[in-house]
Amino acid sequence: MVVGEKQGSIVRKKSILIPVLFAIIVAVVLLSVASVLIYRKINKTIRENPSITKIQLLWEQQDYLGVFDTSSILIEDKPLNNTILTYRGYAAYNLAKAETDASLAQKYINESIRSLRIALMSAREKTIPQIKYMLGNAYFYKNEICSYYYYADLVVKYLEEAKAMGYKADDIPIHLGISYGQLGLTYESISRFSEALLIRESDSLLLSIAEQYYKQGQNAAAKQYLYQVNSRAQDDNVLLRSQTLLAKIYLEEENYDEAKELFDAVLEKNENSPDAHYGLGVIFEKKGDMVKARAEWRKTLKIDSTYEAALKKVYR
Repeated sequence: MVVGEKQGSIVRKKSILIPVLFAIIVAVVLLSVASVLIYRKINKTIRENPSITKIQLLWEQQDYLGVFDTSSILIEDKPLNNTILTYRGYAAYNLAKAETDASLAQKYINESIRSLRIALMSAREKTIPQIKYMLGNAYFYKNEICSYYYYADLVVKYLEEAKAMGYKADDIPIHLGISYGQLGLTYESISRFSEALLIRESDSLLLSIAEQYYKQGQNAAAKQYLYQVNSRAQDDNVLLRSQTLLAKIYLEEENYDEAKELFDAVLEKNENSPDAHYGLGVIFEKKGDMVKARAEWRKTLKIDSTYEAALKKVYR
C-alpha cells in the first residue's frame, strides 16, 4: 500500500513538472525571439539614423563610404567633433587609396587631410600619434597622386613626430626614406631605408638605397646594392631600373663593354627605354662612331622628346 502511494505521488509530480518545463521552454524561446527582434530594430535604427554609433558600426564593417557619407551629415551640426572628424579622415584616406579616378582620389585625400588636421587640434593624448601617422600617410599619398614632391616635408614632419611618440608601423621608415630622398636629404633617406630593411628586406628597398648612394656620388656603395638586386630580382620593373642604373655607373667609370652589355639587356626587355638608347649613344660616341651615336640619341628623343641630355647631343 505504501509503495502504491509513492508511485502515485511520483506520477502526480511528473504530470505537474512537464507543463512547468514546457512553459519555461516557451518563455525562453519567446525571450530569445524578442531579443533578436529588439536587436534588429536597434540595428536598423542605428543604420537609418546618423549617429556616432552608426559611424563606429560602419567602420567595424569596413564600410568606408558609409562612414564618410554619415560623417558628412553629422559634421554639419558638429563641425569640430573630434570623433566624427577622426573617422571621417580615416575613411576618406581609405576611399582615396581605393579610387581609380584621379580627381575623386584627390578630393578624398584633401578631405582626409583637412579633417585630420582639425581633429588633431582637440585630440586626446593617446590618439595623437595615430592621427599624426595617418596625416603623414595622407600627405605621402597626395604626393603620389600629384606626381610632385610638394608635401614631402609634411610627410617627414608628421611621420617623424608619430615615430618619436612611440607609434610603430612597418611603412613609416619606407615612406620616410622616399620623402627624405625627394627633399634631397640623401643620408637621412639611406638611414630610414636601412631601418626598413631590418623590418623586411626587399629588392625595391635595396634599389632605393642604391639610388640614394648614386645621387650622393658614392658609386662604389651603390654598386654593392645593385649587384644584390640584379642577382635575385623577380620584378621586371625593379630589375630594369637596377640594370639601367648600374649601366650608367659603368658608363661614368668608362667601363664601356659592361655598360653596353647591360643597356642591351634592358632593351631586350623594354625597347622603349630612353636611358638605354641614350647610354648606347654615348658609348658609340666614345668609340668614335657618331653615325650610330646620333641614331641612338634620335631614338631617345622619339621616345622622350624632352630628354635634355639627348637634345644637347643632337642639336649642339
